[in-house]
Amino acid sequence: MHEMSIAEGIVDIASDTMKNNDGTVVHAVRLRLGAMSGVEPDALLFCFEAVTKGTAAEGAELVIEHVPLKAKCLDCLTEFVVEGYRFICPACQSTTVTTVTGRELQVLSIDMD
Repeated sequence: MHEMSIAEGIVDIASDTMKNNDGTVVHAVRLRLGAMSGVEPDALLFCFEAVTKGTAAEGAELVIEHVPLKAKCLDCLTEFVVEGYRFICPACQSTTVTTVTGRELQVLSIDMD
């Protein structure tokens, strides 16, 4: 349910804009989605199709830009790409790391006319 409410909130931006602009249709919504955002791409797509049904242009699409999961070692300050959710610094083997990217869920653009 959490994923659904986030996704609905995103595509509601498009719906609200359409209601305020008669004849306006959505052609595409572009999102930036991180691996640790807690939202599945399939849930976003389902909500996009449900919320824009009948109000989007034919062939309207949801474009998702995936953000790689990156971390920073707090011991040696090395930044690295996290693979397989293993939060271990490749330089010093420390597990004292923090995420730098990968939690994003952001609307990049909405293509409308």
